[in-house]
Amino acid sequence: MSQIEESLNLLEKNWQVDPILKDFMLGKRTDVTDHPVKVKDVVFHIPYIMGEKKFILWKCYWPDCHNCCERQGRLPLTSDDLITIGRGLKYQKTSDFVKNETLIATWKESGPSGNEILMTSVNLKRKKDETEADDGTHISCRFLDSSGACSMHPNRPGVCYLYPFSTWLENEKGHARVHSTFQFTGDCPGFYLAESIDPMKEVLRDYSGIIYDYNMKYTRTTREGFSTSSFV
Repeated sequence: MSQIEESLNLLEKNWQVDPILKDFMLGKRTDVTDHPVKVKDVVFHIPYIMGEKKFILWKCYWPDCHNCCERQGRLPLTSDDLITIGRGLKYQKTSDFVKNETLIATWKESGPSGNEILMTSVNLKRKKDETEADDGTHISCRFLDSSGACSMHPNRPGVCYLYPFSTWLENEKGHARVHSTFQFTGDCPGFYLAESIDPMKEVLRDYSGIIYDYNMKYTRTTREGFSTSSFV
């Protein structure tokens, strides 16, 4: 059983999952095209199911759902996160925060052209005794409180603000262009089908600023040597 299928089976215990969306997430739909939508400085890639003539959109169900915090895979940090979160946890020195509260993880991601990218970053420990062997496994974040809220909000990691989007940079005629699309991990009940993207326009406007800001911070983090990425 794939990890996504396992996640969907768990999700269906508490939420109703549209069978069309389930087939899509399991790779059983071949009639899906990419619908790019430029919002401010970000190009969003929205899936469109041609056979249904509908877009796949998303809305957040928090506080009724906090699966994204209960089933975390990893929490890569920007250099800004290291300072902000370190101070929030009462560390006088960023180096002490890094030593006690983070670990280095390396993993592979699929690039926008189908190639693989080797990623290395400083990650926040999701549990106190987390090791590199736990990277990529589902762990409930230790900063998730009993009410389903983040105990370090608003100073939580920048990557947490992105969910359920993933993001990358592309070179367009010498200029960096920020792109973004959904993460379909099978953990989020917020995806739905719609005939137009109108219901999500406000969400895209809000996330365009968040995504662009995160890309700039992560690019700076790479320049400062706290993370690396390379094609393999």
